Amino acid sequence: MSLEDPARGKGYGWRLRLGMLLPSSNPVAEPELIRFLPEGVSLHTTRLKLAGSTRDDLLGMTDGVEQAVALLVDAGVDRIVFNCTAVSTFDPAMGETLRQRMEVTSGKPATSTSDAITAALAELAPRRIALVTPYIDPVVKREIAFLEHYGYEVVVDFGLGLGEGKAMSAIEPGEWYRHAMATAGSGADLVFLSCTAIRAFDVIADLERDLGLPVISSNQAMLWWCLRQAGLRDRIPALGRLLA
Repeated sequence: MSLEDPARGKGYGWRLRLGMLLPSSNPVAEPELIRFLPEGVSLHTTRLKLAGSTRDDLLGMTDGVEQAVALLVDAGVDRIVFNCTAVSTFDPAMGETLRQRMEVTSGKPATSTSDAITAALAELAPRRIALVTPYIDPVVKREIAFLEHYGYEVVVDFGLGLGEGKAMSAIEPGEWYRHAMATAGSGADLVFLSCTAIRAFDVIADLERDLGLPVISSNQAMLWWCLRQAGLRDRIPALGRLLA
């Protein structure tokens, strides 16, 4: 099937129907992404239980992957993404495990937030990263270990100590701007605003201008990677260098 299948007409998703598995407590990813979807790309979501940040909470989100993927298949999606940073970066093997499970169940190409992050970092080629998150300390440490596994040095890290998606989503974008600006002078050559439940899209371009560095966020990297994997080359300059 071509990306512009005449059988779909010019309705929603005539170029790409993207299916997304999302933490149950995340109210940000859908509206943030929908604002910037290119013409002909539609987003279809289902949820998996995640309303905390303990080890058991995070691993528990993976329990229902097959059932959730089957629901997205019913919607006729073309590609599937497991969109949670803390779960997909739990360890270096998690993204591959999730991708295999989703693809076996759906017969469709699949990816995870961790795949998108590593692809975005490979594209922008930093050596030293400033990591800014809403997370509790154990989650921050696991994410640092994940990034170090791929050869990046985290020269400064910050976590707000929040354990639940609605609390993360309540943080104003300007606060993420200030936390990211506080990393100036750290020696980082890229800033990573990590978490799919934070409102970061509105500050990416401003941060890149004011810091003079590339900036990625979890949802931005995920959108870029899913579009590029599908062969879509749309540019979205408001979302920074990665999509410009």
